[in-house]
Amino acid sequence: MGKLLCDSTPIAETLKPPHALLPWPDLCLSAAELLPEPAACGGWDAVTGLEEQQRRKLEGIHASGVYWKNPQAAGASATGMAFRLAHGGDVEADGNCLFTALRRAMGSKIGARELRMRTVRRFLEDRGSDDGPARIAVDAAIRHLYSPDLRAGWGIHVVQEMKLLARKADREALDSLIQELVDLGLQRESAAESIYKERCLTVTDGQSWAKYMSISGSMEDEYDIITLQYTEEGLLTVDENRDGRAAAFGDDIAIESLATEFKREVFVVQSHGRDAMVDDENCVFFFPHRPRGEIQETPLFLFMKGTGWCGAGADHYEPLLATPITPHISQDNAAIVL
Repeated sequence: MGKLLCDSTPIAETLKPPHALLPWPDLCLSAAELLPEPAACGGWDAVTGLEEQQRRKLEGIHASGVYWKNPQAAGASATGMAFRLAHGGDVEADGNCLFTALRRAMGSKIGARELRMRTVRRFLEDRGSDDGPARIAVDAAIRHLYSPDLRAGWGIHVVQEMKLLARKADREALDSLIQELVDLGLQRESAAESIYKERCLTVTDGQSWAKYMSISGSMEDEYDIITLQYTEEGLLTVDENRDGRAAAFGDDIAIESLATEFKREVFVVQSHGRDAMVDDENCVFFFPHRPRGEIQETPLFLFMKGTGWCGAGADHYEPLLATPITPHISQDNAAIVL
């Protein structure tokens, strides 16, 4: 699953220091050539969960390709490249799908958990070099995503979520405190909400985000994720994650850190059905995530089926395999120019 900000440009611009423009890099091998294991790849007719207008649009993009230029290359005459995008197969919807999908899109042998940890390390390293305004902007975005102001936002969201982090070592003690309140007459969910909000770590800044994004849903994690869901009327549910299997869903901040780590643009290709109230021609969007520094390789692509539900982490990432189109085509003949 994954979570995208409606527009990541303000964060990307805040995080991105100026760098010298680079010449066009040498072409690297495509993900299809590097894929370490067979993937269940096929045409868009084999992809489940798509409406007909989405399928038609994606098939048209596959047929004509997408045209990309290095945005850091100087001059209107900078060389571009066209890619054909194929669906890279399903990945497990276990909360680690951003990292699993990117691993397959890259054709990398790096494990999904190691990709997650590299993302966190990159974020913390870049945060250490940020000035005050940049940190403030990122912290504000994190609070908006994981500890929202429940007095606002109901014109957009039906349900809002708050993420809390409970140390695995503290779960038994937290259960005892919750039970004490239940014994005093409180309902279980109200008691759990009170204790978790009092005793657990809220995700409100870069340091707590790094702890949150490190969680892969394994026994090696230091923290478990507690999720409080609210409607405008009040508390809806408490997901106590009793088995500790919940993983932190990848978000825009994580994708931008991955782009920086691998010095490549990462495009999230989001496809919306009729529930998004968009016309057939505009049902597919390409959201760019640029590295903070130089771009040294060709871009990576991820696919997300957008839904009408826009709560925290409602959507799911899948890999797209980008194959260079040969012989080269002009940007006028491509379905999408990036």
